Amino acid sequence: MSDHAVRVYDSMVDMLSSVDNPTPLVRLHHVVPFQHTKVYAKLEWYNPFGAIKDRVAANLIIDAEQRGDVLENLVEPTSGNTGMGLAMMANARGYHFTATLSSKVPQEKRSALRLFGTELVELSDDLCPMPGQPEGAMARAAELGAQPHWKSLNQYKNPANPQAHYLTTGPEIWRQTAGKVTHFVAGLGTCGTITGTGRFLKEQNPAIQVLGAHPSDGHDIPGVRSRKALLLTDFFLPEEYDGLFEISDAEAYGLNKRLIQEESIIAGPTSAMALAAVLRGVPDEPGNVCVVIFPDNAFKYMSSYTKHLPELFPQAASAPAPVAAAFADQLQAIVQFAENGPDIVSAQEGQTRAARGEILVDVRNLSELQALAIPGAVHVPLRDLTSGPSAALPSDLDAPIVTVCARGKRSVYAMLLLKAQGYRNVKSIWGGIVSWQESGLPTVSNS
Repeated sequence: MSDHAVRVYDSMVDMLSSVDNPTPLVRLHHVVPFQHTKVYAKLEWYNPFGAIKDRVAANLIIDAEQRGDVLENLVEPTSGNTGMGLAMMANARGYHFTATLSSKVPQEKRSALRLFGTELVELSDDLCPMPGQPEGAMARAAELGAQPHWKSLNQYKNPANPQAHYLTTGPEIWRQTAGKVTHFVAGLGTCGTITGTGRFLKEQNPAIQVLGAHPSDGHDIPGVRSRKALLLTDFFLPEEYDGLFEISDAEAYGLNKRLIQEESIIAGPTSAMALAAVLRGVPDEPGNVCVVIFPDNAFKYMSSYTKHLPELFPQAASAPAPVAAAFADQLQAIVQFAENGPDIVSAQEGQTRAARGEILVDVRNLSELQALAIPGAVHVPLRDLTSGPSAALPSDLDAPIVTVCARGKRSVYAMLLLKAQGYRNVKSIWGGIVSWQESGLPTVSNS
């Protein structure tokens, strides 16, 4: 029989975190400037498979089993940690597991997933999988999950994600601090951690401050999302939080180095990102007790550290990058600059431009168009634009054009392609059809 008191277990699954078997809280002393406020790091790599996402993976599977779902072949879009947790839970249950993920996920995580018995489907997608991209990890997982004897648990939409933290992380913190916690801080990815834990803690004491940290656009911090990407995330509920803080790559990785070298805590970059929000958003006052989530350890991110802390890796920094990799990085940088440039317009401005005669070009696939469309838009799939100028577009290269897709990613590619073809006045709608709908603008169904 498993016994938490002496840490003897019948199986690894019995080591899953709970109020009676919490992950540790460790007080920080050197990297925080406070005289009064106490800051505790909750070390989530003490979960049985190495990350906070073990909680989610277990609850996703347990919830599905309790509902009577047939779990034979599991598939999940992931940036790494949920996939690892699901892989090991699947091993324990005798299920097969496939992960769809971005090829940008650190090699260490992809190698670990393979070691854990996962079948990988690597795709061109954002570091953290994004909805609305038919070629992306989410769409591929949904496609595989629709097959007979397959199941997509979908951490991005499944309420069992935040529920895992409501049932475990929140109660653990409340008990570990004897109800004295005043501030809770977490990084934002799927937002299951901040939403589930925050709800539990505020039910105990509504005065507790719940704060979130997110990276900048174009970031290189695995597992978390920028503010733009968070707007497309089901469990991102800013009305339930008391503050949000944007943290740059440089700030996160610099603080990460200090955490390891000054506190002897082997935290990963998302931990440092969350701690950076503590330093900005938590006042130094008597009685303040802050708990910040440290999701996983540093060992999965050595390739990221090589890039962002080059002073620690002089040999790696001096080695020339492979030509193909360097070109890919440059191309990605171009796209990121375009996504944040002056040619990105809101849905409302896009409608205003269309109303005064500018050409609205929908670059989604035909199947997407059949489900939902914008009245009057010209349909030119992105794939067609890669083949050269389209007969559906005017020959006048000064003609004003506005591109749109599902979420705003493909329309940026389309904008760049059209500019390369000579069109001089092209804009792209940020947030795509989703933003268009959320703004209350008209759409039609062709189904």
